[in-house]
Amino acid sequence: MKPLVTFHDLGRQPYEPIWRHQEVLMKEIIAQKIARRNAGLEGLEEGDSAALKVPKSHLIFVEHPHVLTLGKSGDAKHVVASPERLKALGVEYFPINRGGDITYHGPGQLVGYPILDLDQYFNDIGKYMRYLEEAIMRTCADYGVAAGRIEGLTGVWVDVEKGMGARKIAALGVKCSRWVTMHGFAFNLNTDLQFFDLIVPCGIGDRGVTSLAQECGREIDVKEVKAKILDHLTNLFGWHVGLAELRKNSES
Repeated sequence: MKPLVTFHDLGRQPYEPIWRHQEVLMKEIIAQKIARRNAGLEGLEEGDSAALKVPKSHLIFVEHPHVLTLGKSGDAKHVVASPERLKALGVEYFPINRGGDITYHGPGQLVGYPILDLDQYFNDIGKYMRYLEEAIMRTCADYGVAAGRIEGLTGVWVDVEKGMGARKIAALGVKCSRWVTMHGFAFNLNTDLQFFDLIVPCGIGDRGVTSLAQECGREIDVKEVKAKILDHLTNLFGWHVGLAELRKNSES
């Protein structure tokens, strides 16, 4: 049986409540896994126990107002704008518990938060990150944009062959506890790239950033991108997306 993923398309939402909601979902999945393990139900399929069901994973798509987030391994000095400048621009700032350094989220950017029980897929966080990158790369290819990876650097890049001329189109940063993930990716679609001047993006000061709109020379239909990347993620992970959630979100 394919793992079940509940899809949540939340539109534009403030950063902090969604961060806290991810933590709640992650803790619920971990608690379910511990309860199943204690009951000797590991490896059983959905429906084997009415009281101890297989944990259901989640995939959240959201767009945030202007916000900077600093990963636990990041350097606060990579925020180059003053607190006064951030306040004047309406940019929030949160040190958080994901991996990676400083990044920006804002209007025109698609943020994806998979809260997955990797025990239902594979126990390999590197492979998980590559799957997220691959879904974004395939979506870029749908728009005629060649995107790839740079060895030693996380994320998805355009013009990889140009060396220092490569530009990041998507950033990744995740947390994993007991093989349950949270946080995820930020894919620049119609993003105002000037906001990246407030930081040293992901702590990498010698390469630029870009967006799908900039590479295509036109505004991008966000709803269309959501459908494409959801399809690519589904093909890569082999999960089953709950139809009720899809219908609900398609009506909003």
